[in-house]
Amino acid sequence: MDRTAQAPRVGDIVVISGHRVGEPERTGEILELLGEPSHQHFRVRWDDGHESLFHPGSDATIRHSTHRRVSPKAK
Repeated sequence: MDRTAQAPRVGDIVVISGHRVGEPERTGEILELLGEPSHQHFRVRWDDGHESLFHPGSDATIRHSTHRRVSPKAK
């Protein structure tokens, strides 16, 4: 993941490129930011509906969302 780009935020989309020819990319919405900026990871809801902790690798990119979710704490 490009560390020089804008920092990931809740509501952004994680995109994992396919590892084999013909394998589709995988996408998920960042639900929670975890860890320190130097070792950040996320709780992600994937496009198939399940959630997991995700530690980004070099095959991950972040698509910054223009629509932000409202945190339950902000209400």
